[in-house]
Amino acid sequence: MIIDCHGHYTTAPAPHNDWREAQKAAFKAGEVPPLYPTLSDDEIRETLEKNQLRLLRERGADMTIFSPRASAMAHHVGDEAVSTAWARHNNDLIKRCVDLYPDVFIGVGMLPQSPGVPIENSIAELERCVNELGFVGCNLNPDPSGGHFSAPPLIDRSWYPFYEKMVELDVPAMVHVSGSCNPVFHATGAYYISADTTAFMQFIQGDLFGDFPELRFIIPHGGGAVPYHWGRYRGLADMLKQPPLDGHVMKNVWFDAAVVVRPNSTPDQLERIAARIRQIGVKRILYGSDAASSPLAYPKAGWAALQRLPLTNTELVVMANNIAPYMRDFAVR
Repeated sequence: MIIDCHGHYTTAPAPHNDWREAQKAAFKAGEVPPLYPTLSDDEIRETLEKNQLRLLRERGADMTIFSPRASAMAHHVGDEAVSTAWARHNNDLIKRCVDLYPDVFIGVGMLPQSPGVPIENSIAELERCVNELGFVGCNLNPDPSGGHFSAPPLIDRSWYPFYEKMVELDVPAMVHVSGSCNPVFHATGAYYISADTTAFMQFIQGDLFGDFPELRFIIPHGGGAVPYHWGRYRGLADMLKQPPLDGHVMKNVWFDAAVVVRPNSTPDQLERIAARIRQIGVKRILYGSDAASSPLAYPKAGWAALQRLPLTNTELVVMANNIAPYMRDFAVR
């Protein structure tokens, strides 16, 4: 069974997206937004059957950890009330997708974060997602400002009430920013990778996992720049008088393998990739497509490519049996 740990609902029904535009316009005008539209099961099925489900079948994945479209979270737009309403509608929509296709989708929630608003205010929606909607985790935005990095680092104690609730509910978070409103950062080409890398460096600088040994994070997009500069981060940990990375950070952090290897990688490239995986630890690599558009990154092709790596059979078996922290208590069928 291939479980994609990183999937988003990028093809939500048009009325859902139209309502979002109306909500934003109402906020700018100081008006009350219109009522959220009624969506039929058939409307939702049509968007999934023509897109996510078709692609899953073609690409060879069996199940997907499914969350609202990351770039559309847009926590920097509007205020807390705007984000709260938008998060609830998105999470309710993901719940309907899961109910329609329970053997394919596993829900993960969006949080109602907003710049300058305490993260405690997102706890109620996390509880609703887990306890009422049956979700197995959330996407945590380390920068709700949309590219200005005005929030405290993830190791700051202002985040601790939320971490306490994550541990209590026994759910992980994927560290995931949203769209960029800073022209310095292209959203997917620069901002995502910068935020992923920054989060990892913040984990090195503090003792977050000493305070929360059961806290679990996934850093997506191949771990940002981290795997390509592993020696730098290992050296920085030493320079900052922190313990080695394998115990200080990597017991609590996973990377997805969305961009790790391609079927046409050369032998030299495969050697370098295998070395990086060993440095990170084979137990911390997960498959995540992030809705890959290239056939070279499809699940079956991606796994076939991973098997070409000069790793031992034991290492490959470990990678094949890695279970995303979302799935720790999930009955995989």
